[in-house]
Amino acid sequence: MNKKTAVIALLATGVLGASGFALYKLGLRNGMTSSPMAASAEATAAPMGTPVDPSTWGIPEGEAATRRHIEAGIKGGDVDPVTGRSVLYYHDPMVPGKKFEAPGKSPFMDMMLVPAYAGAQGADSGTVSVSSRIQQNLGLRTGEVVSGQLAPEVSAVGTVAWNERGQYVVQARATGFIEKLHVRAALDHVGKGQPLLDLYVPDWVAVQEDYLTARRLHEGLQGRGMASLADGARQRMRQAGMSEAQIALVERTGQVQARMTLVAPAGGVLTELMAREGGTAMMGMPLMRINDLSTVWVQAEVPESQAVRVAVGAQVVAQTPALPGEVFRGQVQALLPEVNPATRTRKARMALANPKGMLVPGMFVQMQLTGSQARPTLLVPSEALVRTGRRTLVMVVEEAAFRPVEVQVGREQNGQAEVLSGLSQGQKIVLSGQFLIDSEANLKGVEARLSSANELGPTSATQQTYRTTARVEAVAGETLTLTHPEVPALKWPGMTMDFKLAPNLASLKPSAGSEIDLEFRMQEGDAPEIVKWRARQGQAMGGTR
Repeated sequence: MNKKTAVIALLATGVLGASGFALYKLGLRNGMTSSPMAASAEATAAPMGTPVDPSTWGIPEGEAATRRHIEAGIKGGDVDPVTGRSVLYYHDPMVPGKKFEAPGKSPFMDMMLVPAYAGAQGADSGTVSVSSRIQQNLGLRTGEVVSGQLAPEVSAVGTVAWNERGQYVVQARATGFIEKLHVRAALDHVGKGQPLLDLYVPDWVAVQEDYLTARRLHEGLQGRGMASLADGARQRMRQAGMSEAQIALVERTGQVQARMTLVAPAGGVLTELMAREGGTAMMGMPLMRINDLSTVWVQAEVPESQAVRVAVGAQVVAQTPALPGEVFRGQVQALLPEVNPATRTRKARMALANPKGMLVPGMFVQMQLTGSQARPTLLVPSEALVRTGRRTLVMVVEEAAFRPVEVQVGREQNGQAEVLSGLSQGQKIVLSGQFLIDSEANLKGVEARLSSANELGPTSATQQTYRTTARVEAVAGETLTLTHPEVPALKWPGMTMDFKLAPNLASLKPSAGSEIDLEFRMQEGDAPEIVKWRARQGQAMGGTR
């Protein structure tokens, strides 16, 4: 084979190879097109009749819809022809609560606004949806807010103590010697009028003899100036510490009574015995103490949150494990001004009737206190409450969605909680499974918006303010339409938008077409609020922050 023949053969081989590769590619393409799997994939990727816009590849669905709405001139309130749903407004997902009527670029972030459609969960009502299958798997239970009354009772525990108002102290009215004790030990029971001790008082002997002598002279002289002498001697017996009964005994017997027997002024228990037989009793010295047991005190520990419902004079019913079946009744005697810092309880003093003397100091008792008069109130089961640590929520059922509502809770008793605000009678609420709904609400930002509405509103005066210049386009009531330049602090481009005047600026408004300097602050779910403004020519400020 010469050189020319070799070259021709090589060229022929190359042409055949190229033709074979082309035929292979053509067959492969035809095979994939005729394959059912390939046809299904192609149909899924690009359905018939739905053109795919290459300019939207790699763009999030919400932004792609916004661009489509800009091109079609769709605004809030219009119907999206592609989805068939009504557009409520446009918003920035990173800044909840800010709503815009027309599509465009977000003034807060470097991104497009996205549309919110009617019927989308949490779109405009702060609700969250949970599929019916998940609700069934969780055994979701619901109930209603009802009107009722909580039993006005407060439970408390306490210990029995001596009634200090039923305490009697036996004292020596004069200096003397204790000759005999009729009681020997503390905690002995004594009856009223029972002898306690015999006391010999030397000082009483002299004053009694003076009195008897004066009385005999008065009787012998038949009243010739001796009456005043007898009266003076009787007065000296009183000054020596003798009681009227002891003086009467001397007058009746006509004899000196040097030894006197002290008796119990009341029945009860001898709680203290300080006297000793053969000892000396000084004037005013306590000799023994007697406590009446017909009424006892109970020092109760009432939770400070319930103490406000305990009123002096309220009825008390008490029982003790030491005396099964026995019921003791009494009333609240005093609410003491003292709170135990460890247990956060306040002391209340109860007086219980103890006619049989069965209650003794140190016993443990359980009591039910009748509080203030019951009043109608709204009640929900305690299990319906979701306590987040900062607030208490209840999940309210609204058609096929759930909405977290902040409530103020009062008393709780027997599985029922009193609702002071936030709910109305007849509302349907979630009783079980609400923690799943609460978690879903947090994921959707519903609870966060609820927090903002509750917390930012009352403290809006302390929010950060921003300054800019603007041209007044229109004035409508408290609303100003302003055209302002870029606001770097908020990443706002120059635009025309509405602002609201603060209430203290309502009487002083700029005119349309004027140039002003202004200071404003953001408001959750509303237009920015102007807190200061002045004309650019140097007029006085329109208000103060």
